[in-house]
Amino acid sequence: MLHKFIKSCVNFFEELGHFILLGISLFSFRNWMTFSRKNFFNQLYFLGIHSVGVTLITAFFVGMVFTLQVSKEFIRFGALKMIGGIVGLAFWRELGPILTGIVLCGRVGALIASEISTMKVNEQLDALVVLKKNLISYLVMPRVLACMLMLPLLVGLADLIGFLSGFLISMIYTGINPYAYFYSAQTMLMPFDILGGLIKAVVFGFVIGLVSCDQGLRTTNGAKGVGQSTMKAVVVSMILVFILNYFMSLILF
Repeated sequence: MLHKFIKSCVNFFEELGHFILLGISLFSFRNWMTFSRKNFFNQLYFLGIHSVGVTLITAFFVGMVFTLQVSKEFIRFGALKMIGGIVGLAFWRELGPILTGIVLCGRVGALIASEISTMKVNEQLDALVVLKKNLISYLVMPRVLACMLMLPLLVGLADLIGFLSGFLISMIYTGINPYAYFYSAQTMLMPFDILGGLIKAVVFGFVIGLVSCDQGLRTTNGAKGVGQSTMKAVVVSMILVFILNYFMSLILF
């Protein structure tokens, strides 16, 4: 029992050390000099543009159900005119970044981890090394930077769609004056509420991209290892997103 515990601790700190070193290597000037711009733009398309649909669908329905639940309570307490501000604050501060981050953990994290781990077990990474390709600047940096750039854009779209879907359901369910809905959002929302959510998105994008690449690069055990790395990338990314969301909310807001 003690032996298994010690082995688990050693494995944990080994993985943590590898993750930290990989993150530090992204700031190396040498890696930036050989950065693959072609791969970067390809990743923007595959990781970002292809994620728009699932992001908007998630935000649309979450915005509606959140507004539906909030409206019931606000009607009881006679605070219906505040719905727009509450929905705006909820989405721009929390729901937009966290929901988009979780969706991308499942979609983008799994995609990156499975792609790189498959390359690892098929010895394609060894072939790239033989061809004198820098794996960090050729594979890792384009994916991490694409996640950091596209996640704030997706969060911005999710915030807008969630806010408007909240407006739609509040009009149907409560018959609120459209002016009151948007006026309450205008008075309650501050510029940093929007900026803070986008800052969260950048950090979440960095974590999702780095964790997924790290798990892919450390894949072993053939096809079974590909599945394990993909699952671990998604789970670890989600856990880190939830943890970081708490501490960033504490600091930013």
